[in-house]
Formats: sequence, structure tokens, C-alpha cells
Amino acid sequence: MKQKIIEGAEQLFMRYGVRSVSMDDVAREVSVSKKTIYQHFNHKDDLVTETARNYLTGEMKEISEVTENAADALEELFLLSKCIRQNISRVNPSLLYDLQKYHPDAWEVFRDYKYNFIMGKVMSNLVRGKKENLYRTDINEKILSVMRVEQVQLIFDERAFPKGDFDFVEVQVQIFDHFIHGLLSDNGRKYYQSYQKKHIENQLK
Repeated sequence: MKQKIIEGAEQLFMRYGVRSVSMDDVAREVSVSKKTIYQHFNHKDDLVTETARNYLTGEMKEISEVTENAADALEELFLLSKCIRQNISRVNPSLLYDLQKYHPDAWEVFRDYKYNFIMGKVMSNLVRGKKENLYRTDINEKILSVMRVEQVQLIFDERAFPKGDFDFVEVQVQIFDHFIHGLLSDNGRKYYQSYQKKHIENQLK
């Protein structure tokens, strides 16, 4: 029952954000009484934190599985970014703002995911790309891994990219394209061009 409640809450939070979803909404979503929810969670903040932890645990598993067999750093970065973009596209842009302002415990769960798991993935990718002569040897992987995770969060910031003025997916694509061009060595640039061509050809099949 607890997992059922978490999964129902996750669907609502992803769709509408956190602040606009009440415990009554969650009860209706999973077809249980609000009393049943409070048997498993002390209050909404407790539910939000557990839901964030459950969702991010699943996302970490998915990203690890998707990227573990990448042939090289460039493919790994593509797969990592594609997976993150797909997950982001399911999230209401207000979600992170709601967590940061109203649910500090859940926000800490997200920050741990962001600064440990995602940043670690990006940093190891940058090190790998330098060894494979795909990325410039003079890049500082620590600085650029911080920059990349902050870029991903910036996409959610409606003060920077208001929904009425920007297409969410286009913002993601443009920022990623800018980031990756700043990494590439001369060899990596040639490889990237052939990789893009192959990717487009596969899409047309």
C-alpha cells in the first residue's frame, strides 16, 4: 500500500507540481482514504520526500543501465543526456521550485542526486573522453561537470526561460549542443559529425 501511494503521488507531482496537489488529490488518485495515507506518512512533506527518493532511485538505475555499454565517451554522453531529457520532459517545470521553496528534505534528496550521482557521471565521462582523444585535453572536468548540472537545472527556471517564450525541448537541445561543442577535440569534432549523420540516417529508416 505504501508503494502504491508513492507511485500515485509521483504521477500527480510530475504532472502538476507539488504545491497544487493535496493529500485529498493523492487519496483520490490511488482510491484510498486520506486516513490510510496518514497511516504510512506523517504529513505531506514526508510523502513528498519519500516520493522524490523513490523516483530518483529509479532514475539512477535507468541511467546506469542505459550508459554502461556505451562504445565511447561521446556515445555515453549522448545516452546520458537523452535519458535525462526524456525524464525532464515528463516533469512539470514548477516541480523543482516547489521542492526548493516548500519541501527542504525532498530538495536535499534532489541535491544529493544532482551533485553526487549526475555530477559524478558527467565528470567520469569527461575524463574518459580526454583519454579517448574525443575531448580537449585542456578542459577542467570538475568545473565543466558543475556547469553541466547547473545548465540542466537552469532549463526549469521560468525566470530564465518562460514557457510562453521558449520551447522546452528546444532549450534542452540548444544548451546540450553548445556544451558538447565546447568539449570536442579536432578528432572528436570529426567523430561527432559522423555520429550525427549516422543518428539522422537511423531516424529516417
